[in-house]
Amino acid sequence: MDSAPFIFSNAPYYRWRRHLAFWGVWWFSQAILYSFAPPLLPSNYFQRLEICSIDALIYMAPHIFISYSLMYFVIPKFVVKGKYVQTALLVLLLCLLSAVISAFESIYIIDKVRRWIVGDKWLFPHYPTSPFAMSLMAGLRGGVTIAGMAAAIKLMKYWYVKQARNLELQKENIASQLQLLKAQVHPHFLFNTLNNVYAHAQVGSSTAPVLIAGLSDLLRYMLYECDRPLVPLEKELKMVQDYVLLERVRYGNKLDVNIQVTGGTKDVYIAPLLLLPFIENCFKHGTSQMLEQPWVTLQIVIEDDWMRMKLLNGKAPGVSTATGGIGIANVIKRLEYTYPGKHQLVINNEEEVFIVNLRIQLERKPAAGQVVDANVMTYELAE
Repeated sequence: MDSAPFIFSNAPYYRWRRHLAFWGVWWFSQAILYSFAPPLLPSNYFQRLEICSIDALIYMAPHIFISYSLMYFVIPKFVVKGKYVQTALLVLLLCLLSAVISAFESIYIIDKVRRWIVGDKWLFPHYPTSPFAMSLMAGLRGGVTIAGMAAAIKLMKYWYVKQARNLELQKENIASQLQLLKAQVHPHFLFNTLNNVYAHAQVGSSTAPVLIAGLSDLLRYMLYECDRPLVPLEKELKMVQDYVLLERVRYGNKLDVNIQVTGGTKDVYIAPLLLLPFIENCFKHGTSQMLEQPWVTLQIVIEDDWMRMKLLNGKAPGVSTATGGIGIANVIKRLEYTYPGKHQLVINNEEEVFIVNLRIQLERKPAAGQVVDANVMTYELAE
């Protein structure tokens, strides 16, 4: 059972139980402790324990006074706000007041209550009263002890709530940044694809309707699937294949594309639109600038929870392939947010080839009773 709500929750259901438990434990521990100390009480331990239980219950009044004064006045009003000089003076004053109350109880109340409850049978006829100075010191010792415990608990709770709030804000900030980065992928992708459609429509090409239909399928995936933090890897790869088919139509028979997926793709999940920027980058800055026989090779291997992607595209000698555009920059940030410590990305910009090596630890959610078998899928898109 999770103990965090009982310890840290401000709900009345947990709060009053927490306080009762704390003071119950404190009263019982003080009764046990006092029962071993006083030399003038009866020799029978259980008789001493009964008397000391009464004493501990009476002394709880100054302990409750100093504890709640610290927890609900001094700490929130002064400690949290950094007023440490005022805090020191108030703590000193509260300790003295608590000690005075304890000394007053020791001198004028304790003995009368003892005799009223248990009578004189277990007490000495002339039970000596402690001097005021000794009673004051004893009360000060007990007050400082319980005050330190109460302050420690209150500060621990304050720190826990603050850390939980900071963590929540960090998650909200990361979530909003991821949404922004994901939203930036859409217009970036649309801008490139619409340019292709416009170029074909301008010359009256018969491939324009095919491009529009393919774009429609991709937009459907983006609108209805990509609002989730994770999507099935199968769907993500299908989206990549659809995009490559669009580019295949644009290039005609000139483009040589090979996609290989090895391993079990079922029940493996990935952040949506994570691979698309790399594929776009291949066509925008690599194959589009090659005069003869552009080519792209995509190899994906799934082993256990890890996915390895190797993406290669040819480029004309002397042509610089951009690696700092909005698409690649976004995907790098998304990898840092979504897969911290769970990914490796290496980009090599060679003379005639551009290589992307990506390794990600994915999440696997197998269906009940289902066994994932390795399989090999190969798409040959070249004619």
